[in-house]
Amino acid sequence: MARSSASRLLTSLRSTNNTLFPLRPFSLLLLDGLPVSTDMSGGRRYLSSGSLARAKDEKEAWWKEAMERMRNIGISAHIDSGKTTLTERVLFYTGRIHEIHEVRGRDGVGAKMDSMDLEREKGITIQSAATYCTWNGYQVNIIDTPGHVDFTIEVERALRVLDGAILVLCSVGGVQSQSITVDRQMRRYEVPRLAFINKLDRMGADPWKVINQARSKLRHHSAAVQLPIGLEEEFQGLVDLVEMKAYYFHGSNGEKVVASEIPSNLEAMVTEKRRELIETVSEVDDRLAEAFLSDEPISSSDLKLAIRRATVARKFVPVFMGSAFKNKGVQPLLDGVLDYLPFPTEVENYALDQNNSEEKVLLSGTPAGPLVALAFKLEEGRFGQLTYLRIYEGVIRKGDFIINVNTGKRIKVPRLVRMHSNEMEDIQEAHAGQIVAVFGVDCASGDTFTDGTVRYTMTSMNVPEPVMSLAVSPVSKDSGGQFSKALNRFQREDPTFRVGLDVESGQTIISGMGELHLDIYVERIRREYKVDAKVGKPRVNFRETVTQRAEFDYLHKKQSGGQGQYGRVSGYIEPLPMGSATKFEFENMIIGQAIPSNFIPAIEKGFKEASNSGSLIGHPVENLRVVLTDGASHAVDSSELAFKLAAIYAFRQCYTAAKPVILEPVMKVELKAPTEFQGTVTGDINKRKGMIVGNDQDGDDTIVIAHVPLNNMFGYSTALRSMTQGKGEFTMEYLEHSPVSQDVQMQLVNTYKAGKGTE
Repeated sequence: MARSSASRLLTSLRSTNNTLFPLRPFSLLLLDGLPVSTDMSGGRRYLSSGSLARAKDEKEAWWKEAMERMRNIGISAHIDSGKTTLTERVLFYTGRIHEIHEVRGRDGVGAKMDSMDLEREKGITIQSAATYCTWNGYQVNIIDTPGHVDFTIEVERALRVLDGAILVLCSVGGVQSQSITVDRQMRRYEVPRLAFINKLDRMGADPWKVINQARSKLRHHSAAVQLPIGLEEEFQGLVDLVEMKAYYFHGSNGEKVVASEIPSNLEAMVTEKRRELIETVSEVDDRLAEAFLSDEPISSSDLKLAIRRATVARKFVPVFMGSAFKNKGVQPLLDGVLDYLPFPTEVENYALDQNNSEEKVLLSGTPAGPLVALAFKLEEGRFGQLTYLRIYEGVIRKGDFIINVNTGKRIKVPRLVRMHSNEMEDIQEAHAGQIVAVFGVDCASGDTFTDGTVRYTMTSMNVPEPVMSLAVSPVSKDSGGQFSKALNRFQREDPTFRVGLDVESGQTIISGMGELHLDIYVERIRREYKVDAKVGKPRVNFRETVTQRAEFDYLHKKQSGGQGQYGRVSGYIEPLPMGSATKFEFENMIIGQAIPSNFIPAIEKGFKEASNSGSLIGHPVENLRVVLTDGASHAVDSSELAFKLAAIYAFRQCYTAAKPVILEPVMKVELKAPTEFQGTVTGDINKRKGMIVGNDQDGDDTIVIAHVPLNNMFGYSTALRSMTQGKGEFTMEYLEHSPVSQDVQMQLVNTYKAGKGTE
């Protein structure tokens, strides 16, 4: 027993001897099955069980220290608020890059985090990029996110790997429409955040106006933790309201931070704003409230701890200030990230246990547990697929075997790297709380990896069904290889993007969650794979069904030289009851041997094939029950083919008598817009034949829930933007297929017939 437990301890302690944890001046080895410690002088002593426990505790203390010295943050904001410029300064001051380049790439280099040529040309961020840096002995992983948010599933996964965020606001523009959207998402994913009011050097800068807007529009319980010394071109530095010191930024790039006394002309304002800060925090923190109400002097360390408690609990948003472009205020913001944002074990992360019907399990978040890691982003790198992983629990090492829970595959980790925008640095291992990337691991976005001891997934495996399709084909025949390569890659990266083949026309059909979703992919095929694609008109996935029982009796007889074809089928078709688990049912009720039993599967196959294309508009027929009651066969001429054809023609013969109807996909639309636009928005939904099922108030916003046919939702995002001055947003998810009205059915049938006539 002593030998095996000692071996286990040795294995668990092995991981401490590397770069992730500080080295201690002793090592552990096994001698005759007993643990022995050797100090640096080479002396040897056997460890008692008490020493073993101490060694274990010390190891856990190192973990704790390593975890507490780590932050995972995202930088999000309205377009052009200065996110990438801020990240560029952060990387410069932390020593990750050695010179600063501007976003629009006027010097021909461009910002570090905008690694795509297109990003550098346009001066915008298109993909989120990951990097890490070290500040005051803390490791900070940063994800610089785009200002535009279009892909639900991707945004969700990127946001869920962060423990905290910086919301950047422009001191002139204030809280803009995209700031509201980004803040709403942070709230949805329960991300604690700091606010940073940027561009204080610009004409018309007013940070106090922005703080009031954040309180009224974003419902932030916030207060400034800094006060600017001068504004616009007189902006010189900042006063820290917690430490009660003034900071100035000297040197060519503001790298020298000089602390000095608070200017005498600002003393009254500083006292007032510090009192406002203490009041605001004490409203949400009981410990500070006690000290504040009993008029005790509040020290800077007490105030700092209170702000941290309130921020981590998402009850308070501390507001920092500065100008990233003018290199002022970035270092105090980094200190704020360390002081006020949570470390990985302070955030509650839940996994879904696949062995226990997706029951929620709280993860410990420490390297001591079993490995649980989420692949949240995929990229095609120069050396194959690069997979970004956020490790939630346990340790991952180069050369380890890990299990992909979603596919069940066992994979070896060939190469482990830390990312710095589009550059990488090889590492041997990584532990819980870190964001790393692996090469050569075949997986999809959103897959969860474990060491095999548990079957946890970080996100539910339910992916919504696509609701819209487009026919695409490459313009030139030579580029077919690149075209299929692109489609395969995008399918792996995005589980909501599907590719199929239309049997009738032979066209490639791509399906996704909406117009914009598919447009972006067509554009990416053109840009990244240099393949021009011809795009057909968007198609809604209609269905057909029957509404009453109809009899069929069909004889298929064909006589030509040699063996002929003979098969007679008789029976009826009827609709399946509502809520049936299957969409097609076949029942053989023939008594006796009117049709030999070996032909029955061919008849079922014929009916199934026929139901793939209804005669109304050529879409699949659902909720159909076929009952075979009688038939006839010929000793020589009957064959499987004869009965299959008899079934197809019998279905076509009786289909019209069964009063078929067209079913269209109906979407559950949830839209949020300022109350002043409520009338216009609801009027537009009625015009689109939508049915409003819910209306709710959330602060200054109105939330409308409606069921709208997808066919009437084309171009809705543009229409909603123009109706609400860009302030409205909506989400759509598939609800059900339901029958269309008689006039719409006539219109669809006529369009289909006209299309068939021209072919």
